[in-house]
Amino acid sequence: MEETGEDGRIRTGTVWTATAHVVTAIVGSGILTLPWSVAQLGWILGPVVLVFFAFITYFTAILLSDCYRYPDPTNGKRNKTYMDAIRACLGNKDVLICGIIQYSLLWGTMVGYTVTSAMSMMAIDKSMCFHKKGLNAGSCEPSGILYTAIFGAIEVFLSQFPSLEKATVLSYIAAAMSFAYSFIGLCLCALEFSSHPNIKGTLLGTKIGVSNISLTTKVWCSFQALGNIAFAYTFSMLLIEIQDTLKSPPSENKIMKKASIYGIGSTTLFYISLGCVGYAAFGNDTPGNILTGFLEPFWLIQIANLAVLIHLFGAYQIFAQPIFAFYEGWLAKKWPNVGFFKRVYTLSIPFSRSKRIKFTLCKLILRTLLVLFTTVVAMLLPFFNAIVGLIGALGFWPLTVYYPVSMYINQAKIKRTQRKWFMLQVMSLFCLLVTLLGGIGSIADIIQHLKHAQLFKMNP
Repeated sequence: MEETGEDGRIRTGTVWTATAHVVTAIVGSGILTLPWSVAQLGWILGPVVLVFFAFITYFTAILLSDCYRYPDPTNGKRNKTYMDAIRACLGNKDVLICGIIQYSLLWGTMVGYTVTSAMSMMAIDKSMCFHKKGLNAGSCEPSGILYTAIFGAIEVFLSQFPSLEKATVLSYIAAAMSFAYSFIGLCLCALEFSSHPNIKGTLLGTKIGVSNISLTTKVWCSFQALGNIAFAYTFSMLLIEIQDTLKSPPSENKIMKKASIYGIGSTTLFYISLGCVGYAAFGNDTPGNILTGFLEPFWLIQIANLAVLIHLFGAYQIFAQPIFAFYEGWLAKKWPNVGFFKRVYTLSIPFSRSKRIKFTLCKLILRTLLVLFTTVVAMLLPFFNAIVGLIGALGFWPLTVYYPVSMYINQAKIKRTQRKWFMLQVMSLFCLLVTLLGGIGSIADIIQHLKHAQLFKMNP
């Protein structure tokens, strides 16, 4: 059945379609860092932290689902986007602050995806080299800068899609690829674990004094692991949009709560499996990107890295298109009569009678410049784990915890004198501390890398 809402839009979503969207939104390249993150925290804290972030993500998702309609959670006016919900519940000032945070994180994710893609291409090159010349070959050192530039050039082309809606097919392909390399990674870890009889790793994770690990390095890496895990669970920005696809009755918030527990629950089981099996397989020597820890079986590793690459080609646009839409809309309103923003040019596709590409000079030039700038920054900061940890840390508290909690308090009219208000604020402050620790650890790691790194030099 379909539901035509009061806004005239037809909605067909169910608890199962919403669950699928939740899983797709959560599972991404951040999953590749989970075994390394568990290795930094050890067998005691590693699984506990994974469950902690899952619980916080689920709990705040429950709060946020009640903010889809305002002021009544079941019969109020619809908020179709995360920003609409903030505007309705908190006002325009918070919309501005949240917008700055949101678009900064979107761009930061573009940088992280560029680094990840380059490393995946390098892994494919290196694996092919070893497969051809043997594992003892000493000349298998691919150029990370070359592959970063190749990825940037492809994204320049993909960025000319008119809008996010026109790039829907990229989203579907990206989702399928994320599941493919995630399951391959788990299978490879399981095979590696089965090759030796003992469970590797220690109760407290990487040991001080081993492999030149100092107390300071141990602390920073442990903090950074918090950011990596936070990044792997990030999806709150998309929850309202997912809820806006649901038909009713029952009410959308009830369906979304079920979808959240199903989606986050199943994802958590998979995360714990990969994180723990990967740590058991490699111990304290677990690589930052789990796929880089394998050279055989050759064909399966190539498929996994290729899946990562295809996923990130599409996922990059999912984060880039909202940025394009924002500044292009703002510029068009500021200078409504300037042809640079309005005049549409048409380019015929060779060997096709009906297919044409339409573009404006604004989209062609400004989108290209933004992608090129992002690519250059990725060349300067080729640190996969540190970038992922920093993005995850910076986005976790404000977007996953603070704003959902604040909106819910306003929506439910919870007073400062109530026990529930106090408990929610304590949870928010604790998560702020976790975000600060994760951010500090990631920044410290970036600074440490910059001391020894050469500009425009990326190591595989």
